[in-house]
Amino acid sequence: MLTAIGDLPADSPVDDPKKWYLTQQEHWMGWLSEYDGPGAYGRQTRVARDAKFAYNHTVEPKMLLYLAGAAGVERELIAAANRAFTQGRTLMQKAGAIRAIVPWETVAVAL
Repeated sequence: MLTAIGDLPADSPVDDPKKWYLTQQEHWMGWLSEYDGPGAYGRQTRVARDAKFAYNHTVEPKMLLYLAGAAGVERELIAAANRAFTQGRTLMQKAGAIRAIVPWETVAVAL
């Protein structure tokens, strides 16, 4: 997954002094590069996780929308995901709304 995302076109940079990354591609790359370790979230390191698990546990809607768009998921699905995620109140609800419309299997095929 890390290699596949690295090969995708980058999104437009957003300079936010509160964030360590400029693009969602960079966000994915940084997050996945530390995925086998505890990272910033104290993950369990004794359990191997696959790309599907990583996608399904991403809580940042911008990461999910970037990945779907950059991977070439159908525009209609991305538009529906954009509409659906605005209905959620929390990041988890928003990310779940996106994944309900653009599940991992759809992204995996596009990648």
